[in-house]
Amino acid sequence: MKLFLKGLRCFTEKCAIEKRNFVPGQHGQARRPKMVGYGVQLREKQKMKRTYGLLERQFRRYYQEAARAQGPTGSNLMVMLERRLDNVVYRAGFGGSRAQARQLVLHGHVRVSGQKVNIPNYLVKVGDEVSMKEKMHQNAMVLEARNLAQNQNSMPWLEIDRENFKARVLALPRREDVQTPAMNEQLIVELYSK
Repeated sequence: MKLFLKGLRCFTEKCAIEKRNFVPGQHGQARRPKMVGYGVQLREKQKMKRTYGLLERQFRRYYQEAARAQGPTGSNLMVMLERRLDNVVYRAGFGGSRAQARQLVLHGHVRVSGQKVNIPNYLVKVGDEVSMKEKMHQNAMVLEARNLAQNQNSMPWLEIDRENFKARVLALPRREDVQTPAMNEQLIVELYSK
């Protein structure tokens, strides 16, 4: 399944999923048995982990926090992952992909309410203003990502000022606001509930 992990490349003919839609290796094109039960749940968890760029320990910690919070665990999990700083930078259009946005955060190019934050899993709060460092306003990679994001839908929970490279968190994201390619978080809850 195409998860759009490579940014602009996923929208061109260079996308690996478009060129080859089978697993690599000698037996990649062989007929695979249909997945049921555990396999479907595991695949759903792997899709979400790869989409947000998390390792197993990080993902399990987010799941445990979501399970402790009030409300449906699956929706809480999606909201927590959307609130990550690297995801907010990506959604604001300052990075072409989540991996690129993560690198911008790690290298200290992102400010949250005027303070330098270089932790990608920092959870933004309502009222936080996420901005890019002044010298990054002329960076070719950031400008390309911003131009690509002009065509995308904006998030209702973010107020984005792309000209000044700023985004303000208006409200916490809701499950309905999360636009991810066909993810069923209930399967993940069932997997961890075993």
